[in-house]
Amino acid sequence: MPKDAAVEEFAGLVRALKARDGRSYEALGRRLSVSASTLHRYCSGATVPEEFAVVDRLALLCGADGEERRTLEAAWAEADRARRRAASPAPTPVPAVSESNAEPSAPEPGPGPAPDPTAPDPTAPEPPRARPRRGAPAPLLVAAAVALVLLALAAALLGHPTRTASAPAPASTAPGRTAAPLPFTWSVGSQLWEGDCGHTYLVDRAPRAVAPPPVAADSGAWAGTHGAVHGGEAVVRITVQGRSPSDAVVLHALHVRLVDRAAPLPWNAYRMDNGCGGAVTPRHFAVDLDRPRPLARPVDGLDASGAEVRKIPAVSFPYKVTSSDPEELLVSARTAGCDCRWYLELEWSAGGRTGTVRITDGGKPFRTSGTRGRPAYVHDSAGGRWITDSDSGQTG
Repeated sequence: MPKDAAVEEFAGLVRALKARDGRSYEALGRRLSVSASTLHRYCSGATVPEEFAVVDRLALLCGADGEERRTLEAAWAEADRARRRAASPAPTPVPAVSESNAEPSAPEPGPGPAPDPTAPDPTAPEPPRARPRRGAPAPLLVAAAVALVLLALAAALLGHPTRTASAPAPASTAPGRTAAPLPFTWSVGSQLWEGDCGHTYLVDRAPRAVAPPPVAADSGAWAGTHGAVHGGEAVVRITVQGRSPSDAVVLHALHVRLVDRAAPLPWNAYRMDNGCGGAVTPRHFAVDLDRPRPLARPVDGLDASGAEVRKIPAVSFPYKVTSSDPEELLVSARTAGCDCRWYLELEWSAGGRTGTVRITDGGKPFRTSGTRGRPAYVHDSAGGRWITDSDSGQTG
């Protein structure tokens, strides 16, 4: 299948950045917290990233200036639109009813009785109805008038102005004053897969009503179409970038807030494994949603791209970010025994200001549900259908 022209143009810009930098896919992938195979798919045009943040980070690492980054973002936007068009599911055709299976049509009604000339014509417009006049309760009006006169006399005698009940209360802040903007920008990706290959979704559909698994970059559209919920684990990436090249923003802590904890969903589990594997496991923050008070705990990463496996040391807070030195925080939230809704809070300070930013999934809490005991399916690409673990030979 030929690549879209917009996708090919975007991939060419990414290849040029990578070639100019000179580092290997593994080395750049470690800095971007993505696998070497994922970065290679970006360069070849096989995949368009779901967010621009990771590409912008690549541009910064490769020394791109502001104009190059704007050009790259415009090319990514066109390629992303092309990707979404290609990922849109085709409408399901409605099967035509054959003549042999069609139900016999009802006989046409015969002529009815002659209309009664004295009956009103149902098609004629209804004449306007007179609105009933409601008499005003005179005693109540008199009482109200007397009360107003007494209040006016009392105000005049006491020398205090009167205020009606509908008058607005005085403003607590000066008019025209607005809250200062954040000294940084942030974006979130909530449809990530471990190593860009393995993930499990819970879907309330039978296997025949579930589309084949998408590539990782199209997982958001697939999950939205199927109403899918992360099964067992949700991986969230937060990209934070300062607005100033010199004035750093300090990130102090990341807190986990539970909104709701319920029994795991009784839905089918569908695994997205497609046989690929990344050589780099990035450092991240692990969250155990089954604990009474979940915490974001820093965890080491692993680099198996070389001859020896190398540990990538975890980095705990605080972090510093500027416009030229952004930071990515990767969060892996797991559960076995709940259907949990949760969000994150990021504490920051800059230039004498402090604050907390709530990190959500497009304004809604993130959602992760356990998969223990649920029917699990994998996709048989040869047969073009979902099959059970026992049929595929997989376990766990």
